[in-house]
Amino acid sequence: MTQLGSDTIQRIGVVGAGTIGASWAAYFITRGLDVVVFDPQSTVRLGLADRIAAMAAQLPALPGVTIGNVLVADRLDQLADVDFVQENGPEREDLKIELYQQLESIIRPEVMVASSSSGLLIGRLQSHCRNPERFLIGHPFNPPHLMPLVEVVSGAATGAGQAAAAIEFYAAVGKRPIHLKKEVPGHIANRLQAAVLREAVHLVLEGVASVGDIDAAMVYGPGMRWAGMGPALTFHLAGGAGGIAAFIDHLGGPVQSWWDDLGRPDLTPEAIAALIDGVEAAYGQLAINDLQDQRDRFLRQIATMARPAQ
Repeated sequence: MTQLGSDTIQRIGVVGAGTIGASWAAYFITRGLDVVVFDPQSTVRLGLADRIAAMAAQLPALPGVTIGNVLVADRLDQLADVDFVQENGPEREDLKIELYQQLESIIRPEVMVASSSSGLLIGRLQSHCRNPERFLIGHPFNPPHLMPLVEVVSGAATGAGQAAAAIEFYAAVGKRPIHLKKEVPGHIANRLQAAVLREAVHLVLEGVASVGDIDAAMVYGPGMRWAGMGPALTFHLAGGAGGIAAFIDHLGGPVQSWWDDLGRPDLTPEAIAALIDGVEAAYGQLAINDLQDQRDRFLRQIATMARPAQ
């Protein structure tokens, strides 16, 4: 049971049970919440409860918390009595707009709907709703049952205080929510990732290094710092006793020259082929499932480490 202001959220509706939706469901039940999970595809629903249980088993038990129940629904209207909806449908604006209209006819008027959309604008998704004030973005990082981040974004029609209420809820269940003050495509974390990927592709195309070595530069360099601090804090500490001001005074010129030299590659067929070939050369000897298992084990280890206050 999770307290959200004066309301009690006990039952979560998870719509869309692919990679993200199933992971969300696993996380919610480990927080003692009951979940009704719906996916329109029967092939996705088949064995879904077992997949959710397997992901939930990756998380440490919380003292005094009883694992919640999972109901795999075969109809959307089985979400009629949920207290909060986490929507994880395909990343298509038209489908989400239609889905939101369907949800409005089913769930109670006070129930919030948070979309896991990785880049769509909630202002557009809520534009055809009768009660758009309770729709917002609650974008997790993949996989949600292991990654703490949730990006909360309001649309123009989202009700006053809804973002704060969503942040309160996510924090109460152990997430690390952040609030975007305005809508931007891709939100924050995906834009930061896209910026790094763009430069990585540029370096590959320029023949600077292989995909594997560029990944290694990140993993054994900035990535180790970024696991515990963001870019601003990283360079604040790089300035020594003088902090970020001293860093800029000492290295602002070189940093500007690096910015000026950053690439702006397009995803041409040639660029795509170079990236695919590079990834295959670096990681093709391992199956995707094995790589995912390695990732998840590492994330669980990282999650146990103390981080600087942020």
